[in-house]
Amino acid sequence: MDRDQTAVPLSVLGDMVWPVTSLPQLCHDTLQASWTVGERDGFTFTYTRPSPGRYRWQWYWDSCFAAIAWRHFDANRARAELETLLGAARPDGFIGHTIFWEHPVEGAQALYYNVINRNDMMTATIQPPALAFAWRAAVGDPALEPRIVAHHAAISSQRDLEGDGLLWILQPDESGCDASPQFDPIWGHRAQGLPGFVELVHRNRERGFSIEAVRAAGDPVVCEVLTNVMHGLSRLALGQSSITPALIARLYDERRGVFLPTVEPPIDARIPLTWTALAPLALPDLPESIGHRLVAHLVDARRFWTPVAPPSVSLDEPAFSLREHFDGPATVLARADVDQQRVAGLAGPRAPRVRRARRRHRPRNHLHSLARRTARVLRSPRRTRHGRTRLRVVGAHAGPARPG
Repeated sequence: MDRDQTAVPLSVLGDMVWPVTSLPQLCHDTLQASWTVGERDGFTFTYTRPSPGRYRWQWYWDSCFAAIAWRHFDANRARAELETLLGAARPDGFIGHTIFWEHPVEGAQALYYNVINRNDMMTATIQPPALAFAWRAAVGDPALEPRIVAHHAAISSQRDLEGDGLLWILQPDESGCDASPQFDPIWGHRAQGLPGFVELVHRNRERGFSIEAVRAAGDPVVCEVLTNVMHGLSRLALGQSSITPALIARLYDERRGVFLPTVEPPIDARIPLTWTALAPLALPDLPESIGHRLVAHLVDARRFWTPVAPPSVSLDEPAFSLREHFDGPATVLARADVDQQRVAGLAGPRAPRVRRARRRHRPRNHLHSLARRTARVLRSPRRTRHGRTRLRVVGAHAGPARPG
């Protein structure tokens, strides 16, 4: 997108309107306001904070997507962001989910961050391995950087449990979709955002966050869709063989026409349909027949086709609520190869409106402090009334044409 282009669309949720006169300028200003520079043990770190006030640390895949965005404005910052991730790597190439550059995690947060010791510089768990993919998009050929090759080799050696190239995760937050309802049938009350998550972290901390130890104890391990889509894209960026055939063989549900996680030990409960089920659309070698079926879900107004972006949970799922946000990566990945699949015409000229969103469950409260977690445990259950949402896309400039 041209930096000077004035972008017309705005999002309106309820009665709240955010005027946007220049979308590129808004993106630049947001990145700029979150940029931080510091020094630790002689190493200069530079990265984009997900939230300057609340999430001050460096998150692995947040930085990968931030670098992809920075490349439109400042190529040096895009590279510096990813170089900072590499600066945190262990000798074997492993890079954790969250890196605490300024000071170790402290206080109540140490209870539910995936550190083994309070003084750890980073967590002992992963996020979807997007570094090679981001380097290819923002910098150049990742295969020419030995540290990136070592990093992805380390992730594969630790998390490829079946030898087919696919990765497994031991906690919901390793997927990058921390509180996604797809994990509720798997981890139950220990799913992220629920009170038992602290217990899950404690159990896995005692095992050193070793996925082999978690599996041996009989606790769930998951071969998750989005994690492996990013893994597959990074492998292709490195010039390595594709894992798409393995992804299809293990995770594609032929009956439903979507990709769903595989769980060990197996579970009988139905896994809710979330946008990650469509993420393989981003894979360039996805068979066209499967792509057609995924796009049929994407452009279905009962599920994912809204004027804004794919929602994180299908609109027809009991787990859907307005508390579920619209994921940025959903827009990047789920729409990435619609044209490639040659079925863009299915979308029609204009997206339908979302007329009603039913809240059939108590919305999950995303808790980030011990006090709020405790309050949620003690608070009596509260039913949420069914509500109507007015969700539409309008233009920044008035005119006779119908907006959207």
